Amino acid sequence: MENSILGLHHITAIANNARRNYEFYSKVMGLRLVKKTVNFDDPGTYHFYFGDETGSPGTILTFFPWEGIGAGYNGTGMITGIGYSVPEGSLDFWVNRFSNFNIKQDAVVEVFGEQHLPFQDPDGLKINLVVPAKPDLRTPWQTEEVTGAVATRGFHHITLLLKNATPTASVLTDIFGYKLLKQEGNRYRFITDTVENASIVDIVEAPNVEAGRSAAGTNHHVAFRVKNEEVLMQFREKVIARGLNITPKIDRDYFFSLYFREPGGVLFELATDNPGFTKDEPASELGSALKLPKQYEASRKEIEAHLPALS
Repeated sequence: MENSILGLHHITAIANNARRNYEFYSKVMGLRLVKKTVNFDDPGTYHFYFGDETGSPGTILTFFPWEGIGAGYNGTGMITGIGYSVPEGSLDFWVNRFSNFNIKQDAVVEVFGEQHLPFQDPDGLKINLVVPAKPDLRTPWQTEEVTGAVATRGFHHITLLLKNATPTASVLTDIFGYKLLKQEGNRYRFITDTVENASIVDIVEAPNVEAGRSAAGTNHHVAFRVKNEEVLMQFREKVIARGLNITPKIDRDYFFSLYFREPGGVLFELATDNPGFTKDEPASELGSALKLPKQYEASRKEIEAHLPALS
């Protein structure tokens, strides 16, 4: 199992306003801000990481809040849906909470026999709260308002919207070790048995849907989890052998990464468990201070002056 893909590591999306994004995910959703840093390629923009107490792989939703970037929209070649697992009996709480905060939501629907509550964050990012068929036993981060009885446990699934499912499905099965679990209409569910949770990728095949626009309210990429750098580089060779272009290993401070575009156009990342988010601050203080990549530390004053206020 250690030489396998261990489900989802993190998902990265785009927002239009840093303060609004921070307040929604930390206060309305009740997630923990486990790391407050900046975009490696654009240090004038925050990079937020939201997750459980320690930012466990499979719980981490990250954002690039590019101020004023404007709205994007979903289309083929994109991640168009995020699923969070929640406990049985919690959906009424979330329906009421979203109503109280004027969050756009739709009626509960059933997908593959599981209840989904679809909603959109303030930028229009599409998310589902899912009551999984098998209870998710992960320990959640909780707040006074979002208690452990209703809090999100971490990712349940992601959804990819593709013109043709077959080439991407082949990457999932032949390289990543996923298996086709079931199909409903044009939705195909793939799953790995290497982990209990954050183990599902859905592909929706839509040959007549055009490409979208990557901006606020859309997903930037999805990262799949591997144990360490040795396994990471083994998968690099597998991707190269498939004839796909992939980056060299990149140090992202809290994990090591590789990036490649799968045949359907979605940006895939492979990310390691090590070294984790407690590398530069203790677990009790995660997310409380601005952490900068070392190449930007000398410019801290200028960067802090440029970043938007969060309170």
